[in-house]
Amino acid sequence: MNNNAGALHSGWKSLQRWRVQIFLITWLAYAAFYFTRKAFSVAKLGIGEDPSFDLDKAAMANLDALYLAAYAVGQFTWGIFADRFGPRVVVLGGLVISALVAVVMGTFATLPIFATCMVVQGLAQSTGWSGLCKNIGSFFATRERGRVLGYWSTCYAFGGLVATPFAGWWAYDVFQDWRMAFISSALVVGTVAVLFFFLQRNKPEDVGHAPVEVETASSGPRESHWNALRKVVKNRTVLVLGLAYFLLKPARYAILLWGPVIVYERMPAIGKVASAIVPTAFELAGLVGPILIGIASDKLFGARRMPACVFSLIALTVCLALFVPAMQSGSLYLVVGLLFMMGMTLYGPDSMISSSAAIDFGTQEAAGTAAGFVNGCGSVGAILGGLLPGYFDTNTVFLVFTAAALLASLMLVPFWNSRPQTLKAPENLPANGQPAIAGART
Repeated sequence: MNNNAGALHSGWKSLQRWRVQIFLITWLAYAAFYFTRKAFSVAKLGIGEDPSFDLDKAAMANLDALYLAAYAVGQFTWGIFADRFGPRVVVLGGLVISALVAVVMGTFATLPIFATCMVVQGLAQSTGWSGLCKNIGSFFATRERGRVLGYWSTCYAFGGLVATPFAGWWAYDVFQDWRMAFISSALVVGTVAVLFFFLQRNKPEDVGHAPVEVETASSGPRESHWNALRKVVKNRTVLVLGLAYFLLKPARYAILLWGPVIVYERMPAIGKVASAIVPTAFELAGLVGPILIGIASDKLFGARRMPACVFSLIALTVCLALFVPAMQSGSLYLVVGLLFMMGMTLYGPDSMISSSAAIDFGTQEAAGTAAGFVNGCGSVGAILGGLLPGYFDTNTVFLVFTAAALLASLMLVPFWNSRPQTLKAPENLPANGQPAIAGART
């Protein structure tokens, strides 16, 4: 009896260690993607003043649209591949290709090469979210997933927060060359790819442990991945999540891709590096929003994801409506404060819709497919985030964003009480077990 208890305790400790390791390496992997993703937004500042490379704002917007279109296609595709081949193959390939493409963009400055690279970069970047969400979903049970993915989802806020000033510093302080925004970012992603190769595993079974939970309704043979995709597409909740994410994504990507340019155009005296840093107030808040909404959905709403999203989206609507008047006031502190509040109220529902909710309602078998579908819908919306600032004035752009956020909140209200399919933990993972992430108690 004691031997059995000791073996169970040892196995639990081993699984906990792997849960921590998977959390950290997948968090680092997705944060790293943002270095090569943000490189072009930083390089725009120098390209605009480089007589040897003639790109106006419309051309830059078109390049962003190419990237985002490829990213959307990849989101719909790679989730299926992650379910079939595992995140290890899909995400590792994406990291390596992303780094190589960034090197090419930092070496050859021609429009055809940039256009081709933006397409390949979009496909490479889109391997990350659905694959890594599936990876996390394999190691953490539904009852704790809201909080765990809340903490985990800080990866993309952190990545964007650090990547922009990092690339700006290397490009404009150290080398005075916009090309170094690409080269320095590629080095970071390449390093993380090596770490991912050694530290990541797809699921507990790969390291000698049983699954953390099994679906109670699961019986019979494993269904094909195309059947899983059809099931996801027929799921009304997943469809609404996809449409809501389509409405949310333009605002985030407009700030992500055009933030430094918007600031520099209005305040050129602060310089390029500062212009790259100011919009990071938006992404700094993204470190807080996903954590708060994850805790709220698990603790306050009993694993219901929609109520927390609705409240946050209503607050976001107010912030977006006030942003243009704040800029017209000329107060930098007010603009930074609103950017922070926008980040907090946008990143929370953004992370919840695209990770916890997508995985919960997609089920374990189709977790990658569901996350990929929802993120694919969001990525189609993100194309507008890349295009609109290049073609329309800021007033019009933020009016559209305000209306979209309000509509997204209203769409989720009918699903207020929706909960995922009931799951159970296997015998080796106690239902009241302590999860691996500090502060995330069941």
